[in-house]
Amino acid sequence: MSKFSTLIAIPCLLTGGTEMQTLRLVEALVDNGHHCVTVCYFEYDFRIVQLFEKAGSRVVCLSAYGKRPASQRETYSFLKIGLARVVKEFRPKVAMVQYMAPGAMPVIILRRLGIKNIVAMLHTDADIYKNLRLIHFLQRHVARLFTCVTETAERNFFGSSHIIDSKGINTKHGHCTLPNCLPKDYPFNTSQFSINNYQFTIGLVARLEEIKGVDLVIPAFAKVLESQPNTRLLVVGDGKLKDKMFEQQKLFNIPKDNIEWAGMVDYRKLSDYYRRMTLVWVPSRSEGFGLSAIEAMGQGCPVIASNVGGLKEIVHDGYDGIHFEPLNNEDLATKTLDIYKDKKTLQSMCHNAIVTAKQYSFEAYKQRVEWLLSV
Repeated sequence: MSKFSTLIAIPCLLTGGTEMQTLRLVEALVDNGHHCVTVCYFEYDFRIVQLFEKAGSRVVCLSAYGKRPASQRETYSFLKIGLARVVKEFRPKVAMVQYMAPGAMPVIILRRLGIKNIVAMLHTDADIYKNLRLIHFLQRHVARLFTCVTETAERNFFGSSHIIDSKGINTKHGHCTLPNCLPKDYPFNTSQFSINNYQFTIGLVARLEEIKGVDLVIPAFAKVLESQPNTRLLVVGDGKLKDKMFEQQKLFNIPKDNIEWAGMVDYRKLSDYYRRMTLVWVPSRSEGFGLSAIEAMGQGCPVIASNVGGLKEIVHDGYDGIHFEPLNNEDLATKTLDIYKDKKTLQSMCHNAIVTAKQYSFEAYKQRVEWLLSV
């Protein structure tokens, strides 16, 4: 086996959840004794590149300035030349392609370059695709395997589901579920919970984008404040809708002291912010998994999540969190006030949240990655 036997292919290395989960993949491969190289096609942040290198992967950025070509034809040519150079230099035995735009192109190019063992990794739910014909074609004829992050997502993509385990994978189906995980050495909250005499703080940890449903947050929070004026909102993240959320705060006359805008936070410091939150809102329009949900639960924060995609599977309604109707800020506010008034249930949910989060430990993920490669 050559020095670099596994190729991790990803369009960008920025600060998103997919990049962080891909970092977990690199850490799992290295811990299991595999050698890997990560190839980034387009945008990158030097700090994220350094994290991948620190984890033990060689990183190759195809675009010197982190730019994307203007057209599909130019994109295909750019990827073909860049990936051919990487394959020739490192001769990977396995390619694990993070299936994000430009989607099928890297999978097809890598197969034409002679790599037969291609694992395409889906991080979203199927509802963001207009049709699935191309993915099904790739699954049957090009890639060895497609992975999804929840069984819900796998069923939505392929009609059936199977979590990878020691029994292996039915390669005839060509797909399986590889759940996401918490960071390596994640600091689970082990303190005793007490909700007496506490500051009720709602948390939001997300890219401030429409798909994350953050445009619902300020209107819902305004309704909570009508009943509980001392409630606080802690927003961790940045994005295109930040200015709109500022405007909403003014529109609803929400005092500045009731909302803290933390901006982007290093993922290694996120646990400190979660521990300041009583519960966390995850109001996504679409969600393949919901990393912020299990991160919150790992710190004892119940999650109020929209009843979509992987969130229906990750968050157990009435046990470690609550589901609300998607795009319904009134339902989000009502469910929040209900749990605010029921402190006994809230206390129980805090404990149960950690129990759930431990099912998504790095060690469990690392074992599944090894089973994945052993097939």
